[in-house]
Amino acid sequence: MMTSQPTLTGPRLAPRSGAPKQLVVFLHGYGADGRDLIDVGKQWQRILPEAAFVSPNAPEPCGMAPTGRQWFALTMRDPSERWRGVNAAQPCLDAFLDAELEAAGLDDSKLALVGFSQGTMMALHVGLRRKRAPAAILGYSGVLVGPEHLAQATARNARGETPPVLLVHGTSDEVIPFEALFDSSEQLAKADIPTQWHMSAGLGHGIDQAGLVHGGLFLAKAFGVRLPSR
Repeated sequence: MMTSQPTLTGPRLAPRSGAPKQLVVFLHGYGADGRDLIDVGKQWQRILPEAAFVSPNAPEPCGMAPTGRQWFALTMRDPSERWRGVNAAQPCLDAFLDAELEAAGLDDSKLALVGFSQGTMMALHVGLRRKRAPAAILGYSGVLVGPEHLAQATARNARGETPPVLLVHGTSDEVIPFEALFDSSEQLAKADIPTQWHMSAGLGHGIDQAGLVHGGLFLAKAFGVRLPSR
């Protein structure tokens, strides 16, 4: 018997002008909600004026933060819980992405997934397994889950290419160690998924201005957007 997926909702930003030509989807971290990242879209609107931004609330209430949400439960005691979690949450997120693209009249070539922490786990897992590759996957302070399963990462664009990936991480991250940046990028490279990375010196579990600038420029390039003149 097929079960319906929960309907995700969350804050959004319309393009500065006209109908959307790109869609940027933010995936928040464990215990947060969609409001946590939507303001990043406001900072990127100058270089992505034709993009729509949406930041859905994850489908489950967070057990450790009653006012927050989670893509999947975390106990930190079970090594396999992340892999089970990303797979359990994948159908819900895929359904949301399909509906948002259809409503905007766009396809995956105009989609970017931007994650933070647990949201980065989801962005990498789902983005690399879409029927068609998104234009970009951008992950802050996260980690690739289940690198031994990257044979499943079959998403390709119309030219047969894997989606461009940028990983950003603080060197003083106290939640997901900074080494996850290199572990994830190396595993992706072994699977022939080229990955860019940026390290934010001295930054803990968060996003700094340099990371936001790198991320915005990465998305603009992936979308083929000409940057505004100064």
